[in-house]
Amino acid sequence: MRILVTGSSGQLGLEINKISTKYNYDWYFTSSNNFDISRLNKINSTLSKINPNIIINCSAYTSVEKAEKDFLSANILNNESVDLISKWAYNNNCKLIHISTNFVFNGSSKLPIKEDCETDPVNIYGKTKLDGDLACVANNPNSIILRTSWLYSSYGNNFVKNIIKKIRNNKEINVVNDEYGSPTYALNLANAIMKIINYKFWLPGIYNFTDDGDLSWYDFACEIRNLTGINYSINSISTKDYPSNVKRPIYSVLDKSKITSTYHIYPLPYREGLKKCIKILMNEE
Repeated sequence: MRILVTGSSGQLGLEINKISTKYNYDWYFTSSNNFDISRLNKINSTLSKINPNIIINCSAYTSVEKAEKDFLSANILNNESVDLISKWAYNNNCKLIHISTNFVFNGSSKLPIKEDCETDPVNIYGKTKLDGDLACVANNPNSIILRTSWLYSSYGNNFVKNIIKKIRNNKEINVVNDEYGSPTYALNLANAIMKIINYKFWLPGIYNFTDDGDLSWYDFACEIRNLTGINYSINSISTKDYPSNVKRPIYSVLDKSKITSTYHIYPLPYREGLKKCIKILMNEE
């Protein structure tokens, strides 16, 4: 079986690459260097050349701030490319796992958000990701969409690495205390994807997956500091005091009961993944 992983230079793609040697599949890892999905006119020919049995689409335009000023680029990567990839997958009997986000919801919920809750993105990033989800479902009802949140790993640029960097550089840290969600170690998401692929049945649909937790960004930052063992002050601020013009969901905790009941995937407590990631990062010092 041939598995194509797009966006393999990102956090999730690199984690999938790291564990891929455990599985006896024919792997193709692509990034913008050898498969630039923003070149829409090349997507069909490149996919036909690789001819995968499964596509794990990790490619995305993930900068929430930049998306507000560059709708065109965000829409190409998050929506238009997904439209073409999902059509190709459907027409070529190829299974598709597409990675999505909590940003498709508006954050007004008071309870963990289920897959069938009403979508209502509050920014351009969320809107383009939702449009990609809708295209995927419309074009290829046999696809799987995985919605996740607050992704981090020892790779790339993310909240965990930024907090540790500021602590090490003795920089002032201000973190919002009124936006809530669930951190997700990208390695745990990669393992969940492999459990889906290796499950006895392919059960399409939209699924939520994050690590288990319900906390604010400030709580998360404090936990990162505590696990580094470095005594450092972190300032708690409200969203209205944070220097950003982009609106974000206030509550982003996703309900994972569907993926547990369907694929028997049980999310781990977020601290377990965080401990592993910080151990890697501290050893790289």
